[in-house]
Amino acid sequence: MAEVAGNTSKSFLDLGSFVGDLNVDDETASDDISLEGLEEELQECQTDDVVANILSKGATLREHTKGVENNLRQVELDSIQDYIKESDNLVSLHDQIRDCDMILSGMETLLSGFQEEIGSISSDIKILQEQSMDMGLRLKNRKVAESKLAKFVEDIIVPPRMIEIIVDGEVNEEYMRTLEILSKKLKCADADPTVKTSKALKDVQPELEKLRQKAVSKVFDFMVQKLYALRKPKTNIQILQQSVLLKYKYILSFLKEHSKEVYLEVRAAYIDTMNKVLSAQFRAYIQALEKLQLDIATSSDLIGVETRSTGLFSRGREPLKNRSAVFALGERINILKEIDEPPLIPHIAEASSKKYPYEVLFRSLHKLLMDTASSEYLFCDDFFGEQTMFYDIFTGPLSVIDEHFGTVLPNSFDAIGLMLMIRIIHQHQLVMSRRRIPCLDSYLDKVNIALWPRFKMVFDLHLHSLRNANIRTLWEDDVHPHYVIRRYAEFTASLIHLNVEYGEGQPELNLERLRMAVDDLLVKLAHMFAKQKLQTVFLINNYDMIISVLKEAGPDGGKIQMYFEELLKSNTAIFVEEVLLEHFSDLIKFVKTRGSEDPSTGTERPITIAEVEPIVKDFASRWKAAIELMHNDVITSFSNFLCGMDILRAALTQLLLYYTRLSDCIKRINGGSTLNKDLVSISSIMYEIRKYSRTF
Repeated sequence: MAEVAGNTSKSFLDLGSFVGDLNVDDETASDDISLEGLEEELQECQTDDVVANILSKGATLREHTKGVENNLRQVELDSIQDYIKESDNLVSLHDQIRDCDMILSGMETLLSGFQEEIGSISSDIKILQEQSMDMGLRLKNRKVAESKLAKFVEDIIVPPRMIEIIVDGEVNEEYMRTLEILSKKLKCADADPTVKTSKALKDVQPELEKLRQKAVSKVFDFMVQKLYALRKPKTNIQILQQSVLLKYKYILSFLKEHSKEVYLEVRAAYIDTMNKVLSAQFRAYIQALEKLQLDIATSSDLIGVETRSTGLFSRGREPLKNRSAVFALGERINILKEIDEPPLIPHIAEASSKKYPYEVLFRSLHKLLMDTASSEYLFCDDFFGEQTMFYDIFTGPLSVIDEHFGTVLPNSFDAIGLMLMIRIIHQHQLVMSRRRIPCLDSYLDKVNIALWPRFKMVFDLHLHSLRNANIRTLWEDDVHPHYVIRRYAEFTASLIHLNVEYGEGQPELNLERLRMAVDDLLVKLAHMFAKQKLQTVFLINNYDMIISVLKEAGPDGGKIQMYFEELLKSNTAIFVEEVLLEHFSDLIKFVKTRGSEDPSTGTERPITIAEVEPIVKDFASRWKAAIELMHNDVITSFSNFLCGMDILRAALTQLLLYYTRLSDCIKRINGGSTLNKDLVSISSIMYEIRKYSRTF
């Protein structure tokens, strides 16, 4: 076995021997066949199982080929034997295949017949489909023709019911619907050229024209009757417009399309009616308002005019009660919070015997004008489809208001009232802007333009009254606030308050001019007092009063208030010095002249005890009494208790500073300690200051 295995391994690995055998023993090989590369190919085939098996057995290729041929021949003989055994079955299978072939041939003939019949049916269906499409197209054309013909007949035919309604019916909702139908028939006859040339229309058109004329005549009479109802006294025009006329607004559209002349007649009749009715109503309302007017100011009610020159008892009880309203705003400002309130009802106000400043009547009149104009503007747009006719309607009412305003404005000397009216007009312009109704824009602008020059003229009268004031006539031997200055303060505070939300420059410039004039007047009045102290007290009282009035009006005094606060501060300092000099002149003179000297320098004459001792003893003997006199003087001199107490505290504080400087000076004197027994302690003076502070 080992030998056989060795031979096998040898023959498997020694490829050269096999190649040698092939070259020698192969008799059929051709000399032309090249065996180059055969060894390499055999090396590559070593991995193939079949080739490896052949080589391992050591057999030659020819032997292996013969073995394969023998095997194939044996398999062939075996197959023949199997076929012979199955011959009966194969004959039976052949017969069955022949029978199936005959059956399939019959089925083929049958299906061919079916196919021919189906082709015939498909042809018939196609013909039917074409016929159906043709019939559908003809049906569609007939429907289109029918609809056009039906519309044509409907458009030109005049039903007996329509004739009956147009000729004999009442103007109501049914009549309006019939008018719409008639309008469509009339427009159809004019719009479509094919209809216009048809014989049917020629037969119907005369009847349509007669119906048009009858309808126009009837609705014209109807509208004239409705417009006549607007002229009746005590008629609520807005309710009549909204609940009656608007229901028939199609009448105007019908007339506008089919009888322009009659439409213009109706339009002109409405304009004329409303012009007269509204003019009469506004005239009556203005006359009723005039009975409620409260006269606030006359041409003599100016800041710088002396009260006694007009006679204290010549104005009557009611004007005296309202005299302060000439310069003070007071509750009159509330009118700007009532912009959207309903207009005054004159007979109710008259029954309560109430009187109103003119700005209240002005707001009420223009509130009524705005509401009426807004309603009329919207009605004209809705009913007539026109907005421009509003201006024709309100020519009369606006003329009535202009006439009234033209008589009131030249006689108005109430600057506060004029400024309130300017603000009212501004608010009314905002109201109309929010409503998006521009119909009164030009009128409100015109009123605003008229009010400003009048306000400027009245303001200049006040300004000239201050500049040209008679000082001797105005002067009174009284240091308390002057009534002219109080007028100025109230007047300025009123205008500042009315201008704060608008920030317009012109009123500010005017107030600055007025401030300069009153400042000059105040100084001239102060100079009428013989004593400097009285002049200062007079100025302080008036400055303090001006500041107080400006603060009461609101925190918007601005530059004017700051200006008077500076004047008050400077004059307070002057008064403090004057009142201290009145009681402690020696002390103040010494402190100012010698108190700052330094004895150690030797450049000045030294301060002696004999020089200081009288001042110390004098102060110690009467300082409390002097402070009490100062307190009484302040109480009687200043009308504002709070201001007086501030001034007294400032004076006492300044006195403490002077005395402290005196004490420091004594400490620097040789032997000054001998005066300690006569010196008043600083704590004692502080105690007195606190005592008067508690009084405050």
